[in-house]
Amino acid sequence: MMHNPPHPGESHTRSLPGTLGLGRKGSRHIRKTLSELLNGHAGVSPEMAIRLSIAFNTTPEIWFKHQMQYDL
Repeated sequence: MMHNPPHPGESHTRSLPGTLGLGRKGSRHIRKTLSELLNGHAGVSPEMAIRLSIAFNTTPEIWFKHQMQYDL
């Protein structure tokens, strides 16, 4: 069951791995961190927001907004 609003990772579960091109080539650390985010076990930190904004050509504020809505 998805929260309302969903955790930032839950709402992007299907798009993140393919977009980032993570497969066997991705490092174990990146896959573990990404997995924790996608499964709602980790929040979006400032550093993660910056990395996600670079990967998706967005702004860090978008990712913080998702996290803030979930936290509230």
